[in-house]
Amino acid sequence: MAKLILTNEVTGLGSAGDVVEVKSGYARNYLIPQGYAVSWSRGGEKQVASIRAAREARAIHAHEDAVALKDALEANKVKLTVKAGAEGRLFGSVKNEDVANAVKAAGVGEIDKRKVTITSPIKSVGDHEATVRLRDDVTAVITLQVVAAK
Repeated sequence: MAKLILTNEVTGLGSAGDVVEVKSGYARNYLIPQGYAVSWSRGGEKQVASIRAAREARAIHAHEDAVALKDALEANKVKLTVKAGAEGRLFGSVKNEDVANAVKAAGVGEIDKRKVTITSPIKSVGDHEATVRLRDDVTAVITLQVVAAK
């Protein structure tokens, strides 16, 4: 087992700043090379504090604010314009950052791209869904209207 400090959120494992124990192969082959974690050390406690402070600065503090943003996100369709071929297939796919930028451009609110989860790859025009975890206890489902750029 390896003791690590998470630098990014890892689904099913923890948030940035958490100290976790995982199997050494998972740490050595995935978490550390991808930049999701660093090895734990006694000097790393200062790093944990700074990571948690940055996470708190990005977080939506009030539960009511998160619920209001959730209602606004779920009430509106977010239009996303992308390059597509003749049959409606996209050149590439829609990424988390694209969804976050589209939400901001629609004027609904501002969300962190790291909190967006696209369940199945979006590779065609039409209506699709994405999930946004606003807080640990508040999750919103966004309806994306993907249209072809002219």
